[in-house]
Amino acid sequence: MIRSIITGTGHYLPNKIIKKDYFFKHKFYDKKGLKIKKSNEEIINKFQKITEIEERRYINKGLFNSDIAAIAAKRALINSKINQEKIDYIISAHNYGDINPISYQSDLMPSVAAKVKNKLQIKNKKCRPYDMIFGCTGWIEGMILADQLLRSKYAKNILITSSETLSKVIDPHDRNAMIFSDGAGAAVLSAVEYLENEENEKHGIIHYDTQCDNNEKLYYLTNGPSLNPNYKKSLVHIRMNGRRIYEYALTEVPKMLKNILDHANLNLKDIKKILIHQANAKMDYAILKRLLKLYNYRFLSEDFLYQIMPTTIQKFGNSSVATVPTLLDLILKGKMTPHEINPGDTILMASLGAGMNINGMIYRFPKKKQI
Repeated sequence: MIRSIITGTGHYLPNKIIKKDYFFKHKFYDKKGLKIKKSNEEIINKFQKITEIEERRYINKGLFNSDIAAIAAKRALINSKINQEKIDYIISAHNYGDINPISYQSDLMPSVAAKVKNKLQIKNKKCRPYDMIFGCTGWIEGMILADQLLRSKYAKNILITSSETLSKVIDPHDRNAMIFSDGAGAAVLSAVEYLENEENEKHGIIHYDTQCDNNEKLYYLTNGPSLNPNYKKSLVHIRMNGRRIYEYALTEVPKMLKNILDHANLNLKDIKKILIHQANAKMDYAILKRLLKLYNYRFLSEDFLYQIMPTTIQKFGNSSVATVPTLLDLILKGKMTPHEINPGDTILMASLGAGMNINGMIYRFPKKKQI
């Protein structure tokens, strides 16, 4: 029996820290193109109270999306101890590719995955690069695709990267711009064969599911011109209907996560950690509370939320596809104490993104490190 096992993880966080004072001189506009009359201090403080975002990270000038993806990938490969020439596929999750510094347009040719392969100097011509453009859910969806390839014996080792440089596509006149940040994460997923009577056959990727509402909910998160009609620096900016996304997340994500656990014959009590896409702290806590209600659990204390669902959004913001793998790598490397994941632990990973697409995955760590 082939199981898909995480053999290495890595991440990259830009060193440029953006605090709230960065936005004090911004001019914020509403959806009607009118300047908001409230003071920036009031706007920024209210934003921080809702999202809990105190800081976010922006890449330095001269770095591109594919650059930071390659850095995270290299770290995951080193951690895995797998020769990079043994990688059969590179799946790169992102949404905007490299952003041209002059035109501010997306550069998707060659693909980000092909650029990552080039930057890693992988010579193996049979290593195939794929881009996964799936909203903020892209990294988990890349893991799902990789698992299917590994179980079908089309590959032995797959590198899944996730990277975004949202600081290059935000509208400086949109309050929602303060949510987004830059970063990259990566994992190496490998096929490990177990005898069917071995205890370890229940390790690795256990179960997952994906849901895509691409009809009337398609444009909850999309692209558009600046809210300031006089701003001409870039014609394309990320545009978000926060209220609709919040309502959709609270309705659909808890149900999906419970269905995934039910299908795997597991209970929420079996889960050591829930690693959820770091989009908005208020929304993530609300999703967890709704999930608890589905299990008829009484909400005990705020401490319980922090224990089972670690967060990075307060310091790193929302780096889209990179949030979940970055969170995973930080915990595995002992950089998010007191949070820890030990051999044999079972975790639940989940994400929500443009589309609207949502997905979730159950992963159980082997009791002994593989490879």
